[in-house]
Amino acid sequence: MLVSYKWLNEYLDLSKVSAQELADKMSVTGIEVEAVEVPAEGLKKIVVGEVVECVNHPDSDHLHICQVNIGEEELSQIVCGAPNVKAGIKVIVALPNSRIAGNVKIKKGKIRGQVSNGMICSLEEIGYSDSVIPKEYSEGIQYLPEDAIPGEEVFPYLNMDDAIIELSITPNRADALSMRGVAYEVGAIYNQVPNFKDEELHEVAQSAHEKISVKVEDTTDVPSYQIRIIENVTIAPSPQWLQNLLMNAGIRPINNVVDVTNYILLLFGQPLHAFDYTKLGSQEILVRRAHEKEELITLDGVTRQLTKENIVITNGQVPVALAGVMGGLDSEIDNQTTTVALEAALFDPLSVRLTSKQFNLRSESSSRFEKGINKATVDQACDVAAAMITSLAGGEVLNGAVKGAEVIAEDVEVAITLSRINNYLGTELTVAQVNDIFEALGFAYSENDEHYVVVVPPRRWDISIEADIIEEVARIYGYNNLPSTLPSGK
Repeated sequence: MLVSYKWLNEYLDLSKVSAQELADKMSVTGIEVEAVEVPAEGLKKIVVGEVVECVNHPDSDHLHICQVNIGEEELSQIVCGAPNVKAGIKVIVALPNSRIAGNVKIKKGKIRGQVSNGMICSLEEIGYSDSVIPKEYSEGIQYLPEDAIPGEEVFPYLNMDDAIIELSITPNRADALSMRGVAYEVGAIYNQVPNFKDEELHEVAQSAHEKISVKVEDTTDVPSYQIRIIENVTIAPSPQWLQNLLMNAGIRPINNVVDVTNYILLLFGQPLHAFDYTKLGSQEILVRRAHEKEELITLDGVTRQLTKENIVITNGQVPVALAGVMGGLDSEIDNQTTTVALEAALFDPLSVRLTSKQFNLRSESSSRFEKGINKATVDQACDVAAAMITSLAGGEVLNGAVKGAEVIAEDVEVAITLSRINNYLGTELTVAQVNDIFEALGFAYSENDEHYVVVVPPRRWDISIEADIIEEVARIYGYNNLPSTLPSGK
């Protein structure tokens, strides 16, 4: 899990805690930190440029001579071979004597006889993996936002000055595979309550039930399933802040609808899928097991021959998605999409794992379905996503989510005594100290004569027995504060 330090600061006050200090603290409270990286580290003298003029190179059929505003009195001439370079765009410029990815030094020179004062860069040339670069810029240079100021460092515009904390999440802490889960974890460490500012959903009067029906054949396979309908959307690239956030998390931006589903995946740990409603070819969704040798062309363009072990989303007749693993090509969101059918669900973890393994399709979504999802926020995640889609892509959310199955998430109560905690940990914790720990964790509790009943919210589905509570107390108290004792030999 790649955690943006800047994003985390939106929910907690970490102004007095550096990214490295936070990483060190998390490591001693039970979540291992693999690394802390700042994408801009090792790069220098890379600024915003504005291409004022762009003409063809006289001695080349693919090079261009650009006059670039880099915030100085005179324009700077740069020769560029990118096919998408043109006048009027803001670009990434590596100045003479700059350092780009791979510790490559850029010098002033001549290209086919023309002076080139530096380099107009692609994202790959400043360190981004090709797998996360938006497809529209994958074969050329990146365009920067229109309000980018020539001559300024480029890093803030791409959030390359952010610190990315890489967490190694064990299977029992799948709650930390989301920004909200990490925010709760960090909040417990620093005794803060996260403040989430979710987009507010506004619905129109027309009911979504008029547009689609949803049926789930087996609620053991699919305990929760719902569709929301969003009409009159306009598909376009996402704003730069969202693209930056996704790229820093290792996800390629696609468009403003698909990017929202990936944002919600990171925020809630809840995978979503967006269908082009018109391409579904019916007003019906049926979720069932696949028939033997039934076929589906997945989003990667590969035809998959299905088996009865696979759960599929169908339009009532034929599969349109492989549940929890990958959507179908025939119903993908594209530039012609105007109506979105937004899916939020819970799928059987074992089935998702076996299907993912069967087709060798591992994804951020499948890994979360396999490891577990907060059942209490399925509805909320879908609502926030629908609200964000209308904010970024326009359109209207029809009234109500159409549900084929629903889970009511419940708190878990665990009884334990103070003496039990202290005997296990070798500590002499007081009632007040343990109370503070439960409050930091956000766990409700009642205490009577050192006997506790701890109320664990659904977001911590890994906790159900005494030993789990003891571990939580130990983590927040600090493993380094536990006394070292030798076995008594009795």
